[in-house]
Amino acid sequence: MNSEVTQYINDKNTWTQELNLLRSVLLELPLKETIKWSAPVYVYKGKNILGIAAFKNYCGMWFFQGSFLKDDEKVLENAQEGKTNAMRQWRFYKLSDINPDLVKKYALEAIKNSEEGKELKPTRNTKPLIIPPELQSAFDDEKLKISFEKFTLSKKREFADHITEAKREATKLKRLEKIIPMILNGVGLHDKYKNC
Repeated sequence: MNSEVTQYINDKNTWTQELNLLRSVLLELPLKETIKWSAPVYVYKGKNILGIAAFKNYCGMWFFQGSFLKDDEKVLENAQEGKTNAMRQWRFYKLSDINPDLVKKYALEAIKNSEEGKELKPTRNTKPLIIPPELQSAFDDEKLKISFEKFTLSKKREFADHITEAKREATKLKRLEKIIPMILNGVGLHDKYKNC
């Protein structure tokens, strides 16, 4: 038993019983218990199989490669339709929602799928970088252009999209004004969120 997982569960007052029940089922299986992304995750032979977590209105488990599960009981859902392809979530709103035998059945199937190499890998964003005219004209400042070129393609795309997604010209210019100091200081648009 991982002490960090124990701490996580004890800190989730509203869902402690439910999380302990899920954990007791998972600890019977050949899974290694750890903490990843600030939540309990269960790993099999180095592969993330599933995780458990508490939210405001429910607790749940998610299967990293849940799209390969048969889901005969129709308990799984795609929590971020259009964003996640492989991951599936199973929500529990009260202790009686948790059927330990069913949880075990789904977890064992997920382990078997991992053994068989069933895996959907994330796809890379391959859309081209299109610099909006507002940003392009700001590159008259050579220092700004050099600073921008130091960023990775994905960070450049974030800046470009941030301006392009604005509908009004005034909003585009306001956004440009906001990102110029960030670019000059080597700070990505979403860097402050990535260090949380």
